[in-house]
Amino acid sequence: MERGEWMGLADSSHRLTWAVSIILTLCILVFVNGVGAGAEEKGPHRIKEKGKEGAMSETDKLTEEEGKHLVETARKTIQKALFNPKDKSEPDPASSPKFQERRGTFVTLTLNGALRGCIGHIIPQESLIEGVRINAMNAAFGDPRFPRLSKTEFDKIKVEVSILTTPKPLPYADANDLLAKLRPGIDGLIIRKGYHQATFLPQVWDQLPNKKDFLSHLCLKAGLAGDAWAYDTLEVHTYQVQAFEEE
Repeated sequence: MERGEWMGLADSSHRLTWAVSIILTLCILVFVNGVGAGAEEKGPHRIKEKGKEGAMSETDKLTEEEGKHLVETARKTIQKALFNPKDKSEPDPASSPKFQERRGTFVTLTLNGALRGCIGHIIPQESLIEGVRINAMNAAFGDPRFPRLSKTEFDKIKVEVSILTTPKPLPYADANDLLAKLRPGIDGLIIRKGYHQATFLPQVWDQLPNKKDFLSHLCLKAGLAGDAWAYDTLEVHTYQVQAFEEE
């Protein structure tokens, strides 16, 4: 995520500032497994849920069928843009009441195990289903780190959809207390110091499992010193993610 997005702050002026200035978030996930492997032949796209048990409360979680629908929606949205862009028909109506909830979402595309595009919102700007459609388009065609997805790549990409909980403050006394309260693989983390801010999805713990390394990379991403977490006072928020991906 090249540009962090911050949850609502304590006063209305801060909320307005962040809502206007920080809308989209780009996610940086370093995919190292399978880079350079041959393209995988896919039949029907099977969907699986990924992540640790207990990462999200039961009231926030989606069912496997709901997750499958969101991943299929992301793929169909990209497919329509690539192969039938003149089709102006309305998308299928939302099949679950949860799809009308305002939830943060990310869509991640990988190609042969390597990142091919990833964009999302931490703070929802629209309904869950519409957020997936928007972020699918942005991940495929609007990630500035990559060229637009091509027709020849479409059948080779893997689509992942992440649904986020609302970020909550993480109070801490000092650096050791902060380290003790981190939950690798479970919590996504947002840090802020003045105008510096950044976030990592929980999936980034897979590449940075050491808590100190995780914090240092996140501080660098925010434009702070790598050890700012150890000596400075940061605003910290956590959130959880439920992710569904194509097998």
